[in-house]
Amino acid sequence: MDEKKKNQIQDTVPVTVIPSPWEVMRREIVSDKLALVSLIFFCTVILVSFVWAATFDPAEMELVHVRLLNLSPGYHEGRGNFILGTDPFGRDVLGQLVVGARNSFIISFTVALASSFIGIVVGLFAGYYGGNFDNIVMRLVDFFTVVPTLMFIIVLVVIINPTPVVFGLIMTVFGWVGVARQIRMKTLQQGVMAYIKASKTLGTPNIVIIFRELLPNIVSFMVINLILTIAGTMGIETGLTFLGFGLPPGTPSLGTMVSYASTPTVLQNRLWQWLPAAVLIFLMMLSINYVGQALNRAADAKRRNV
Repeated sequence: MDEKKKNQIQDTVPVTVIPSPWEVMRREIVSDKLALVSLIFFCTVILVSFVWAATFDPAEMELVHVRLLNLSPGYHEGRGNFILGTDPFGRDVLGQLVVGARNSFIISFTVALASSFIGIVVGLFAGYYGGNFDNIVMRLVDFFTVVPTLMFIIVLVVIINPTPVVFGLIMTVFGWVGVARQIRMKTLQQGVMAYIKASKTLGTPNIVIIFRELLPNIVSFMVINLILTIAGTMGIETGLTFLGFGLPPGTPSLGTMVSYASTPTVLQNRLWQWLPAAVLIFLMMLSINYVGQALNRAADAKRRNV
């Protein structure tokens, strides 16, 4: 076969372009309108809360205003206009909602990122190297798994009475375990693939194989895990603060606002003090769930919409 015919054959062979994990996730979210709306809502709430919260004075948000206690939503002559009313301490509920959402986001994102980073590094090295190192790591993971996490966090909070930063560190200590176990599982699955064996045969350093070849192939799973970790962390922070074992008293958060409902009078007659925070938490959890479902489908070629 002459050179001209070879070139003609090569020109007719279709070239298949394999999309990157980010492109696959983008396509899946765009194809799922509910997930797309949820993602837009999630990002909008985060952006608005951070920008709007910057206009409030942090010291003012912690003051008690006796003349403004438990005002209903609307205009009160001589006292001011409060769109969502005031709380039991005379503070504007709308301001508490905005600043509380920002504080809850900061803690949830920080703890989720720190936990995911630790879990990813530990899971990658444990799954790749195996042997005694893997056994030691897995026994440590098993220990943290069987420990009643919430009970330990509550005990530590009661003993230490932590600042928001220390509270985040306490949650991080118990938050990396599940991530490490799942990343280890994915690493074990990828470790037997041909491209990993070929790299080892060629003498590629292990650290290069882990971070340049293995890590990119599980990046979609890591993103899914991070999204779900953020939702889980937000739920734990809100629950602990609701029970009185979360952020320090006086620190605005969604959990603090929902905790007002623990009083029967507030629960029945002052819906404006706790319902906005409860609705926002519900919508945030719902939006994260829809986005997570779309990302889960993106990670499974059999379930993708596109």
